[in-house]
Amino acid sequence: MSAVLAPSLHSTSSAAAPVPGLPRASQPAHVIRDDAEAIAVAHALAPRLAQGASERDQLRRWPVEEIEAYSQSGLWAINVPRAFGGAEVSYATLAEVIAIISAADPSLGQITQNHLGFVAAVRTVSDPEQQRRFFADFLRGVRWGNAFSESGSKRAADFETRFVDAGDHVIVTGKKFYSTGALLAHYVPIVANDEENRTWYVVAERNAPGLTVIDDWSAFGQRTTLSGTVIIDQVKVPKTHLIPAYKGYLEPSADGAIFQIIQAAVDVGIARAAIADTQDFVRTKSRPWIDSQRDHAWEDPYSIQAIGDLQIRLHASEALLERAGRAIDAAVAAPDAQSVAHAQILTAEAKVLSTEIAIHATNKLFELAGTRSTLGQYNLDRHWRNARTHTLHDPVRWKYAIVGNYYLNGVKPPFHAWS
Repeated sequence: MSAVLAPSLHSTSSAAAPVPGLPRASQPAHVIRDDAEAIAVAHALAPRLAQGASERDQLRRWPVEEIEAYSQSGLWAINVPRAFGGAEVSYATLAEVIAIISAADPSLGQITQNHLGFVAAVRTVSDPEQQRRFFADFLRGVRWGNAFSESGSKRAADFETRFVDAGDHVIVTGKKFYSTGALLAHYVPIVANDEENRTWYVVAERNAPGLTVIDDWSAFGQRTTLSGTVIIDQVKVPKTHLIPAYKGYLEPSADGAIFQIIQAAVDVGIARAAIADTQDFVRTKSRPWIDSQRDHAWEDPYSIQAIGDLQIRLHASEALLERAGRAIDAAVAAPDAQSVAHAQILTAEAKVLSTEIAIHATNKLFELAGTRSTLGQYNLDRHWRNARTHTLHDPVRWKYAIVGNYYLNGVKPPFHAWS
């Protein structure tokens, strides 16, 4: 970390000021070889990421060292195809990795989401030369953020950001919000439309002239995803760094389901952490209710029943997450209208249950642990705040309708990045 950057990296006092990007690591990232190693690396890394996660939430301290360790672990490249030197893990494995990391710190789990989705998109729509370039970068530990959504547009898929042809490069202009990961990224893929209104990923250097990332994310949860504003003022990007995003949705592809399953995995991780903290608090700090006639809170029969209910719901969400990952694997291997729709539907089912258990578990924590658990010294409300914020990413009420229409009427789900 450079001396110039160091003073600002842990400060939130100048939230409206532009933030410079981080330098790349001096050494290439570790390269993970298979599914088993991916899971093992995630388990080994999680305690390091969990350490200080509560304090980072309270102080809104940027996870600078943590994100460096995370990307250098090789976990940001686990879906790079084997043909390009990657592990090409199952999406069931990838989802489990995200759940493990999110149980430690769900902000870090969410920061990875767009990057891994872009890795999948490069596989789907990039030409071989572009694939070689970007996959090699991913394996070295290069991090992509995102400049996707726009807070002022009428709908999420309406993009006002535009670029124009300028010879061997394009010039892109616009403004983005919800730019998770952009602040600590090395590259920022900007979602922008060309003059024919086709959507592209315009991959800009993080410190490109005219690209300004502002730390103005003020949500009460997922506080260190750094999901603030990106201002794009006539940023020049070489044409080699234009990815034709629109091609990913001209023909059936699993790209939308991949973006979605990672969101579901974050919520599974939040639920795991909340349930673990509930059980620990009940066993070590809570008092038994006077009518229970028990000496310990963990002997309360209603608490025992409630913990059983939480674990069953969690295990059901985990099972659907794995099932969805296998369906995505099949759709990636042989994409057609039916395989992609099947992957979308199973992922929607996983998204419903992961949302429900995240909200339920983070709320139930306080009922079972008791009044003491609300004290600020424990910061246990971060679990609920994280769950409530993250599960708003896309409305689960629409998932029920998509699933029902598929099974009842044979109607395939809508085909976009949120489905």
